[in-house]
Amino acid sequence: MNTLEVITTGIIPYADALAWQRELAEDRIAGRLSHDVLLLVEHPPVLTLGRNSHPAHLLERHGIDVFEVERGGDVTFHGPGQLVGYPILDLKAYKQDLHWYLRTLEQALIDALTRLEIPAERNPGLTGVWTRGRKIASIGIHVKQWVTWHGFALNVTTDLSHFARIVPCGIQGVEMTSVAKERGAGSGEQLWEESVAAVVKGFESAFGAARHEHAFSRT
Repeated sequence: MNTLEVITTGIIPYADALAWQRELAEDRIAGRLSHDVLLLVEHPPVLTLGRNSHPAHLLERHGIDVFEVERGGDVTFHGPGQLVGYPILDLKAYKQDLHWYLRTLEQALIDALTRLEIPAERNPGLTGVWTRGRKIASIGIHVKQWVTWHGFALNVTTDLSHFARIVPCGIQGVEMTSVAKERGAGSGEQLWEESVAAVVKGFESAFGAARHEHAFSRT
């Protein structure tokens, strides 16, 4: 069974998280980091453009930072109340198959949402996780020498009005939703902690990984 260190943070600027995960990935590739890591973070409001982004899908950028990054996919939004996960995994210890990795990330989130009593599903032909026809989680990854970074974003208590700035993931007419909206629960620390715990359990179950308590500090 593979070991996994789970690191949770408060709100962290997107640029800092991007540099951190790139650093971890390079350390994993070089063998300086001997175990996998799952970063679970929040970001201030930010828009990110993946490799397949279309300019027309960025509708309004005034007053918000925009980053062009190496992940796959189109444009997406990150902000407070959204649980963003960056798995730094060496797929050589799992399966060297990007399709498998994407579907397993989806399964981890489906498992997590099931624990939160929200019915979740895939949408054939599209990447991400849906519930009742609405999109609740987005996925965009990058892989180098079979080590992953970037990852997923689960809307927990996210202000969904921010998605009006974009065509989310380039999907015309998509309706975004959140754990709070589907549960009929408002924002709150309890819902956030419950969601974090569910995601960690879902990730452990889907990937067959055991949480590793090794302390890690960024230098």
